[in-house]
Amino acid sequence: MAQLTPASTRPAAAADTTALLQRVRGFVALTKPRIIELLLVTTVPTMFVARRGVPSGWLILITLVGGTLSAGGANATNMFIDRDIDAVMKRTSKRPLVTGVVEPAEAIIFAIALEVASFVVFALFVNVLSAVLALAAALFYVFVYSLGLKRRSKQNIVIGGAAGAVPVLVGWTAVTDHLSWAPVVLFALIVIWTPSHFWALAVKYKDDYERAEVPMLPVVESFARVARQIIWYSAALVVVSFVFAAVAHLGWIYLVAAAVAGALYMVDAFRLKAAGGTPKAAMRLFGYSITYLTVIFAAMALDVVVRYH
Repeated sequence: MAQLTPASTRPAAAADTTALLQRVRGFVALTKPRIIELLLVTTVPTMFVARRGVPSGWLILITLVGGTLSAGGANATNMFIDRDIDAVMKRTSKRPLVTGVVEPAEAIIFAIALEVASFVVFALFVNVLSAVLALAAALFYVFVYSLGLKRRSKQNIVIGGAAGAVPVLVGWTAVTDHLSWAPVVLFALIVIWTPSHFWALAVKYKDDYERAEVPMLPVVESFARVARQIIWYSAALVVVSFVFAAVAHLGWIYLVAAAVAGALYMVDAFRLKAAGGTPKAAMRLFGYSITYLTVIFAAMALDVVVRYH
């Protein structure tokens, strides 16, 4: 006859399971999955352009695995560094190192393990150049942005945002094992995209950054200046998107998408200025900036598939 579990042990077992799930979710949260999703959205279409068609499924998968590990390790390290300011910002007050779900020592060990795993995956299954680029992006994000610029310079995201642009270089070299002008221009496109994208978010959460003493541009400059900077960067973004079409030899599918998406980007940038920096207008631009990147990268992949197959 089967032995029944005593009723008194059931609440304890349920509590242990809940605590374990919280821990797992905490470690996943350290990697900032939503940011990783955006990095992967830019990596895969870049591989299509580099291949002039559809890369092998295995190469796409292993590149995504390596990229996820690298970005996750960098993000976890960033949370380790920023745990003091995360505690005073409403937007980040529920992060695992603030709530205590994950201990700081655990977070940094986890981050280092992810970076080591990423380098090994890239070096063994893709190529050494991609491994070095992925590691360089993580080190740049940690040491240049998180430790060097974020709390000291209003240009923090302008320079530090370069780390988020490296995945396109990784995607390109995963296919070709070398760099050329096309991935460099694409790298520049994301570097230029980053300030308007992030400043829109910082406009909404200005009080948070001010409370944490982080000198994001909307904190240290007037909104009028911030709006002008966003418009200028948005315009430069549209120009670079067309430069990329030329150097990567893309066709009408990409050009139409870049023109329409770029025009809408400019509309939202001017709307933010006209609205005087309201949270609604700021988040509209922030949300659309993600849509913009998704659309033009999807268009470049579709363009090469249609034209070369």
